[in-house]
Amino acid sequence: MTTHYIDITLLPDPEFSHAHLLSALVAKLHRVLVQRAAGDVGISFPQHVNTPLAKRTLGRVLRLHGTQAALEQLMALDWLHGMRDHTQVGTAAPVPKGVPHRIVQRRQFKTSAERLRRRRMRRKGETAEQAAVAIPDEVERKPDLPYVQLRSSSTGEPFCLFVEHGDQQPTPTPGRFNSYGLSSGASVPWF
Repeated sequence: MTTHYIDITLLPDPEFSHAHLLSALVAKLHRVLVQRAAGDVGISFPQHVNTPLAKRTLGRVLRLHGTQAALEQLMALDWLHGMRDHTQVGTAAPVPKGVPHRIVQRRQFKTSAERLRRRRMRRKGETAEQAAVAIPDEVERKPDLPYVQLRSSSTGEPFCLFVEHGDQQPTPTPGRFNSYGLSSGASVPWF
């Protein structure tokens, strides 16, 4: 149950965009959550915007959610090393009473028809022409969710971690969080 939160706010920086700093922050958080392997810390982005008229963004605030003990254990690991000059870190505070909750989850998309064709060629031994017939350009999806740009620790390849903030709900949904602090079932307080 997420009873406490800590806000980490990105400070303006003349050398780095806030998107670049947020990506670095999420990458550092991911590494420490993998190390902890507890599934007891969730995240949200309280300034996120995802409307057709505004630019998609996760904003400048990363909010950590968990019990006071879980958040204190996380922060004791000094995982923010190298980010201290770029962030303002709050202290663990109780979640306000009566706030709604929402699920914050990762969404994955098969976005590149070309990548899907290459994969099909490897798996089925097809030619490029056969794969192009089986996978038309229309399968490409253009996600409209905000994201952070990360690099896979196993392959070194860059990828977009798309983040979806679900609908607000009046009561919390308990559960575990993945190594990004996201969950398809557990909710976090929204305020």
